Amino acid sequence: MAPSAMNQWTRSLSEAQPVPYWLDDPGRPRPEPALTTSETCDLLVVGGGYSGLWTALIAKERDPQRDVVLVEGREVGWAASGRNGGFCAASLTHGLPNGLARWPGEIHKLQELGIRNLDAIEASLARHGIDCDFERTGEIDVATETYQAWELRDWHEEMARRDLADGVEFLDADAVREQVNSPTFQAGLWDRRGVAMLHPARLVWGLKRACRQLGVRVYEHTPALALKPYGAGLAVRTPYGQVRARQVALGTNVFPSLLRRVRSYTIPVYDYALMTEPLTAGQLASIGWKNRQGLADSANQFHYFRLSADHRILWGGYDAVYPYGGRVRAEYDDRPETYAKLAGHFFTCFPQLEGVRFTHAWGGAIDTCSRFSPFFGTAHQGKVAYAAGYTGLGVGATRFGAEVMLDLLAGERTERTELEMVRRKPLPFPPEPLAWTGIALTKWSLARADAHGGRRNLWLRTMDRLGLGFDS
Repeated sequence: MAPSAMNQWTRSLSEAQPVPYWLDDPGRPRPEPALTTSETCDLLVVGGGYSGLWTALIAKERDPQRDVVLVEGREVGWAASGRNGGFCAASLTHGLPNGLARWPGEIHKLQELGIRNLDAIEASLARHGIDCDFERTGEIDVATETYQAWELRDWHEEMARRDLADGVEFLDADAVREQVNSPTFQAGLWDRRGVAMLHPARLVWGLKRACRQLGVRVYEHTPALALKPYGAGLAVRTPYGQVRARQVALGTNVFPSLLRRVRSYTIPVYDYALMTEPLTAGQLASIGWKNRQGLADSANQFHYFRLSADHRILWGGYDAVYPYGGRVRAEYDDRPETYAKLAGHFFTCFPQLEGVRFTHAWGGAIDTCSRFSPFFGTAHQGKVAYAAGYTGLGVGATRFGAEVMLDLLAGERTERTELEMVRRKPLPFPPEPLAWTGIALTKWSLARADAHGGRRNLWLRTMDRLGLGFDS
């Protein structure tokens, strides 16, 4: 990278605020007061992100008489649920290739459940009057290398052979550039119905409002410190009080679980994003993008990008940073060296947008598991349920996970709980220094594959055979 180019790209970051764009909103609601007494309830939900909020909301919709309390350690949506790219995908398996590789016998059912889940999200937004800029535009996976274009075409043909290509269209170079004009695009695969774009933070805030309207008692700035049996139920201790509940649903995801034995199944991976200033009419015309799809490129170290309602471009991904020891710390949320790298990649993709400035640059932790898709379980004789491991694709899948947790707490056999995906867990991560060493080797190998026509070395092929890996 030439120094002059680096200076040009880093200048675009000179006014970028190190805060998530979505949370920098004058409509951000005030937090609810912290819990300062003892509470009792039928169901306690721990975690005020998508996972917890969907669980509380659906619990009340299933049984309006159920007494539900939700506690959140800071403010609802402050972590991954308010920092993500706003891609709300139908996929429950972190994409069809991952699901097909792991659960080939269930893949059609998983695809069906995923579409039904996305439909249910759209219906919930309408039913509860949640305005979060929901647009069911679909997503285009784009190829920026010749080998990726061939892989996309081959994959589309395989999808068709397996009767999994409904609503998915292959785009050659001309067709994909007609949708979004980048000189780097060589092909695309457009999933027309399986992905929606939305405003992540407004979804959280809308879910919180809907929960409270249905009678859920929400306490913010109330971290759950410990969980233990208490009579016929459970007790969760907080800094200024406690909650006694018949059942508990844990939606803490990237943060250490109150169940110690669950902690080794996830690690935190830090992801970063930039947001541009609003584009002018001329700038928008130069890139097309009239159908406002979400986009992601096809490299191992990939970017995701989309338009906001006010015509900004969110540009994120590529670097996936695992901190040694798996610690979640605020100091990791800001990484200027990654912002500079992302800015350079942005202007390589869209050279016609030279001169555009970035207004926000931020990062945050994603809970990653070894199979890249959520896992589920129960504890304390079925009185505690948990879901975690969404690996960056939880905007939509967390609603499905909420239903799984509620099914498990009810002791019901449903089409969800019968899934192998629900009944089996991923392999746990090894202790340090093995985890850090393995992840570093995998990241190096993925970057090497991107630079050598997608060819996977022995380490990656071994990880593939074991069903393991590390996704950017």
